Amino acid sequence: MNNSEKISAHYHHGTLLSAIQVGLEKLGIRPENASVEDLGPVDEFHIGGRIASAHFLDQLEITSTQSILDIGCGLGGSARFVAKTYGANVTGIDLTPEYVETGTVLCDWVGLSDRIALHCGNAQALPFENASFDGAFMMHVGMNIEDKAALFSEVSRVLKPGGKLGIYDIMKTNDDDFIYPVPWATTSATSWLAEPKEYRSALEANGLQIVKEEDRRDFAMAFFEKMKAASDAADGPPPLGLHVLMQQSTAQKIPNMVANLQAGRISPVEIIVTKPR
Repeated sequence: MNNSEKISAHYHHGTLLSAIQVGLEKLGIRPENASVEDLGPVDEFHIGGRIASAHFLDQLEITSTQSILDIGCGLGGSARFVAKTYGANVTGIDLTPEYVETGTVLCDWVGLSDRIALHCGNAQALPFENASFDGAFMMHVGMNIEDKAALFSEVSRVLKPGGKLGIYDIMKTNDDDFIYPVPWATTSATSWLAEPKEYRSALEANGLQIVKEEDRRDFAMAFFEKMKAASDAADGPPPLGLHVLMQQSTAQKIPNMVANLQAGRISPVEIIVTKPR
């Protein structure tokens, strides 16, 4: 099994679509009546969920005339948010077939199939023509990609001159021993955390100019505190949430990620870049 297959296997659920449907039904929502907002708790697989998406994606200044690439799209939650909020056409790509298949159904449920196309593929070998996209983004993806330079070479290739790329990844902030499992990896075998300076180097080496960088650690800490308080008050998780994706491993992965964050080993970081005209 190569690394791509190992990563895909890590995220494979088995009965994901039916699990989401059950969660919706517990909330009194029929799938055909579901909205992008209804699905947000389960299909935004990154720290901060929909709140983080809005803060991050607003910086890309996406418009309704643009074609946007969602790299590592997962279930397509962020793609649906972009299509609904900004009116853009979105293409997503992800390694995990079940995520792509499930995400395609979810797009149909919320009536966005005409503006979103999700594909199964590798971000280091994008199946798109040069200068195909007005903008691109990736959210909590780089931790599963060893060769950041190869990744950003491909992204730069498919971006149009003047296009923006947004990155919202968990990045390494010290050299202390890391605690596994975490949401993106069970062991270090499929985890390639990198420092912000490594991202900057790989981006600049591929002709991309950094516009802004922001460490979102304080936001992340507040987010997890609120999530725990809500769970404690409700005596358990809600019908829909990231626990639906991670199943029984949620009880280990989330506390480990929070512990790594508290210890200063990692931090969620946003980087906004442009491709020169």
